[in-house]
Amino acid sequence: MDPDLRGKVALVTGASRGIGKAIAEELGRCGADVALASRDASAIAGAAAEVSAGGAETLAVPADVSREDQVEELFRRIEAWRGRLDILVNNAGVGSFGPLRDFPVDDLDRMLAVNVRGTFLCSRAALRLMRPRRSGYIVNIASVVGFKGYPDQAGYTASKHGVMGLTKSLAVEAQADGIRVSAILPGGVDTDLVGAARPDLDRSDLMQPGDIARAVLFLLSLPERAAIDEIYIRRRTSRPF
Repeated sequence: MDPDLRGKVALVTGASRGIGKAIAEELGRCGADVALASRDASAIAGAAAEVSAGGAETLAVPADVSREDQVEELFRRIEAWRGRLDILVNNAGVGSFGPLRDFPVDDLDRMLAVNVRGTFLCSRAALRLMRPRRSGYIVNIASVVGFKGYPDQAGYTASKHGVMGLTKSLAVEAQADGIRVSAILPGGVDTDLVGAARPDLDRSDLMQPGDIARAVLFLLSLPERAAIDEIYIRRRTSRPF
């Protein structure tokens, strides 16, 4: 059964397309007011308009989550808009792929900045809004590479291990304030990032972004006395991912 999110305020980062947009749509469908963030101002405005068309109240904020000043401004705007935050989905992420022997260090730095630093900055800002209410849910979208290794993905894998480290520590730290923290580790979703990472895969055989959005709704439907640390969700196939 879908959660009743009426009266709740949610933020989804990386929400202009793919998994993030699908999550924003599902949260809005369940009654939440949804703030959407992405670096692309035009794309995030368009995504917010689509979510609004489903009946949700939305706020579109262009923001690079690797930038502390932009994250602080993002959360200031959310607080001014609704005065609270109940749900944060850290979905923003980038990926670069190739053999480690000649992998550009700038690409590694960018992945660590967005995937790890961005998750850190947004979670820290969310805690400041959630702690006074002693409730909230932070969901971090990690990846199957958060616990598995694949060739030509060393830098990306390192960044997603960082996300998992943040998730595990914060889940323990935040529980005293009534805040739950979980990670979703998707494997094989039909997105541009997976297409770049695994051009060998038949994209028609992959999961859809909406499948991951449904996993977020499952977490939000749990009673407050229950907590799930992580969900690994993969495509159903007889072949290895």
